[in-house]
Amino acid sequence: MRATFLGVENSLTGKRWVTRGGGPETERLGLTLAQRHDLPEVVGRVMAARGVGLDEADAFLTPSLRGSLPDPSLFQDMDLAAERLAKAVRDGETIGIFGDYDVDGATSAALLARFLDAVGGRTLIHVPDRAAEGYGPNLPAMTSLKDRGARIVVTVDCGILAHEVLAAAANDGIETIIIDHHMAEPRLPEAVAVVNPNRLDETAGHGYLAAVGVCYLVVVAVNRALRSSGWYEGKVEPNLLTWLDLVALGTVCDVVPLIGLNRVLVTQGLRVMATRGNPGMAALADVARTEAKPDTYQLGFILGPRVNAGGRVGEAPLGARLLATEDAGEAREIAARLDAYNTERREIEQSVLAEAIDQVEREARDDPVLVVAREGWHQGVIGIVAGRLRERYNRPACVVALQDGLGKGSGRSVPGVSLGPAVIAAHQSGILLGGGGHAMAAGFSVAADRLDELRGFLSDRAADEIGKEPPAPTLGLDGALAVGGANRELVETLARLEPFGTANSEPRFAVAEATVVKADVVGERHVRCILSGRDGGRLKSIAFRAMENELGIALCSGVGRRFHIAGKVRPDDWRGAKGSQLIIDDAAPVL
Repeated sequence: MRATFLGVENSLTGKRWVTRGGGPETERLGLTLAQRHDLPEVVGRVMAARGVGLDEADAFLTPSLRGSLPDPSLFQDMDLAAERLAKAVRDGETIGIFGDYDVDGATSAALLARFLDAVGGRTLIHVPDRAAEGYGPNLPAMTSLKDRGARIVVTVDCGILAHEVLAAAANDGIETIIIDHHMAEPRLPEAVAVVNPNRLDETAGHGYLAAVGVCYLVVVAVNRALRSSGWYEGKVEPNLLTWLDLVALGTVCDVVPLIGLNRVLVTQGLRVMATRGNPGMAALADVARTEAKPDTYQLGFILGPRVNAGGRVGEAPLGARLLATEDAGEAREIAARLDAYNTERREIEQSVLAEAIDQVEREARDDPVLVVAREGWHQGVIGIVAGRLRERYNRPACVVALQDGLGKGSGRSVPGVSLGPAVIAAHQSGILLGGGGHAMAAGFSVAADRLDELRGFLSDRAADEIGKEPPAPTLGLDGALAVGGANRELVETLARLEPFGTANSEPRFAVAEATVVKADVVGERHVRCILSGRDGGRLKSIAFRAMENELGIALCSGVGRRFHIAGKVRPDDWRGAKGSQLIIDDAAPVL
C-alpha cells in the first residue's frame, strides 16, 4: 500500500491521500523530463505521474494533428463507408443521420451533417426521444427517414448492438452505415459498413475515441474519396479544421481519455471554439454567461450539460439542431430553451438523488455494486445520479427508472470494474432485455422482477475484478505547496499541460498548514474561504457543493484553525485581477 501524503489517512470526505505516480521512479523521470525539455520541475513531475515518458514528451507538450491523425483506411470498413457516402453526395441522395441524445451523439450528428451539407449533400437528422423511443435505432424512426427520402441512414454513437432493428431495416430496403465506439459483440449488425474502433476484429487501435472522433475520421475519409473522384473540380474544398470545436465538445463530455489523438483533437478544437465560428456554440456560451477562454471545464460542466438537457428532460433533437444550424437567430432561441431545460434538469436530479441515497442507506449500503430502482424516477437524470452515487460511495452504481414492470437503467463504474462488458454479459445471460456501454459507463433495460438477479450478477463480476470489498477511496496529489506558492505563475506554468481530463487529470496539490481566515456559504451550498499561510501569503478558495458533506461544515466552523487543503490552482481574473484561486476538493485538520 502506498504511503499517505502528509499523513492523511481519513480526510473530511473520507479519503486517504496518496501521491500520484510510482514513487521514486516518477520523481526521477519527472526531473529528467524537466531538464531535457527546459521545464519547471513541477511540470516534469506532473507529466511523469501521468505516464508521459521521454519518447512521448514532445508530442504531449506540442500536440500536432498532422503528426497524430491516422490513415482512416486502416480501420475496418472505413473505405466502404467513405465510398458509399461519397456516392450518395455525387448522386444527390438524401442521407439520414440517426444520432444519440447525449452530447457525443449530438456533436457526431452535427459534424456529419455540417460536412455533408458543405460538400453539396442532403441530410436529415433524427434523434430519438429517450422515453418514447429509447436508446439506439428503432424501426419506426428508420422507416420514417426512408419515407422522407433517405436512401441510406448513418447511425452515430449508437447501432453496434441493434441487430434485430437493422436486420428489419435491411429487409425494408434501408441501407445502414454504423459509426460507433461502444463495445461490440463478435457478431456485427447487418450494415453496409461498421466503423468502430472497438470492433473485436479491429487492429487499428484508437479504441479510446469518442464517437465524434470516429465521425471525424469518417469525414476525412469521405472528403478524400470525393477529392479522388474529381468532385471538387471547380469547387472549394472544405476546411475540415472548421468543425474541430464539435469534436472537442463531444470528446470531453463523453469522458474518454484525453490521450493520443483525443488530446490533439481537443487542443485544436478549443482553438477553433475560441473563434466563435459555430453560431450554436456561441449562443450556448452567451446563454451560460461564460466569457472566459474555452477550456475543458467549460465544455464538460457548462456547455455540455445544456446540450444534454434537451435529451434528458426536454426535446431530444435540440442539441443536434443547435450545433448544426447556421442561423444565429435560431441558435439563440434553441440555446435559451436548452438553458431552461438545464435548470429543470438540476431540480429533478436533486430529488432523484436524495431518494437514491436514502435507498442505498436503507437497503444496499454494503453491496459491491449499488443497484437502486424506483417507480417514477425520470429516465433523463439516472445517469447523472449514478455518477453521484459512484462518487459518494466509491463503487459502481446503477440507477433504474421503473415503469409498468420495465426498468431503464444507467450505470457508472470505478477504475478496475469494467461495467459495459458486465452489462453485455448480463444481456447474453438473459438477465437483461438489452444493454451495452464501455468500461466506465453502461445503459440497459431490465424487467423489474429480475433486479435482484442483476444485483447478484454484477456484484459477482465486480468481486472477481477487485474483490468483495471495494478499495478504500483515495485522493491523488501531485505535491505540496505553501499558500504563497499557489500563485499565478504556477497557474500559467501548468497551463502547458492542458487540456485536462480523463487520463490527464488536472494537477491537484495540498496547500499545507493553511489557516482559514474567513469562510461563508455562497450560492448553492458552496463554501468560500480565505486562506493564509506562515509565509504571509493569502489565497482565495472555494469548495463547490461542500455543504452537502463534512467538508463544508468543518471549513465554516474552522475559522482560525489550520488545515491541509487539497485542490486545484486556477486563474482568478475577476475584474482584471490576474490572480489565482484554489478550487477545494478536500481537507484534513492539522492535529
